[in-house]
Amino acid sequence: MTDQSNTENSPRITQEMIALYDDYTHLSLDRRKFMNQLARLAGSATAATTAAAMMAADAQAESMVSHADPRLETDTIRWGVPGGDMQGYWARPVDAQGPLPSVIVVHENRGLNEHIRDVARRVALEGFNALAPDFLSLQGGTPDDELAARGMFRDLDPHQTTKSGVATVMFLKDHRLGNGKVGAMGFCWGGGTVNQIAVNAEGLDAGVAYYGAQPAVSDVPNIKARMLLHYAGLDGRINAGIEPFRQALDAAGVDYALHVYEGVNHAFNNDTSEARYDPEAADLAFMRTIDFFNESLR
Repeated sequence: MTDQSNTENSPRITQEMIALYDDYTHLSLDRRKFMNQLARLAGSATAATTAAAMMAADAQAESMVSHADPRLETDTIRWGVPGGDMQGYWARPVDAQGPLPSVIVVHENRGLNEHIRDVARRVALEGFNALAPDFLSLQGGTPDDELAARGMFRDLDPHQTTKSGVATVMFLKDHRLGNGKVGAMGFCWGGGTVNQIAVNAEGLDAGVAYYGAQPAVSDVPNIKARMLLHYAGLDGRINAGIEPFRQALDAAGVDYALHVYEGVNHAFNNDTSEARYDPEAADLAFMRTIDFFNESLR
């Protein structure tokens, strides 16, 4: 799936545009330069504006699971991490009988937004305690402005982020509503964060990284958790690290599974991004994720 269009009046979204958007959102963060280059590809500034909106996440998109779903109890909770308190979104089935396995849901480089809360609710409906931390908590929390949120990630200390993730694993390990087993899943920036948590948290039982940056090869032997790795076939930037990671996982004897979803783009799971979401790949990856957590955490 290299070219996409929504309606006759929408610009055709080419793979070159998507690659440009990924470079903008993950590397340069220079919106003026991005829009100028996109206008040349799209044919006009007006078409570029439409194309950018199609590739971006839509904060107003309808959730798959309503925030008011009566099957769930949800709340905003806090817990201690090195340097202060972390805040996050908690979801759990209302009819849960006894302790449940717990799953950390790690956001993209837009912070804790409604899409990630929605993912947490989907996970909770599968019979888990789901906790989506806000990794911008120590910087004051995720702002409503997505561009401002994305900019805040440049100032994050990666070591602090990892410490916060490890502390979150330990918080859930001892949670009164948990069964002592903890998994983590993350997307894009969050996928890389899950990989780093797996390297540093001996208490993590299972990690699922969606198109996440790989850890240093020298750190891979520290991984004790079972791992499930999802990659997008058209994601050249992230996929360049697959083979060294695979070789290091094999050499270290890590229990893992790795899937590449051909013909889809980075962020294929994000249903709020019109141009990049791929429902078939997203549904298959989610099914595999839930099966993996059921096998690893119960």
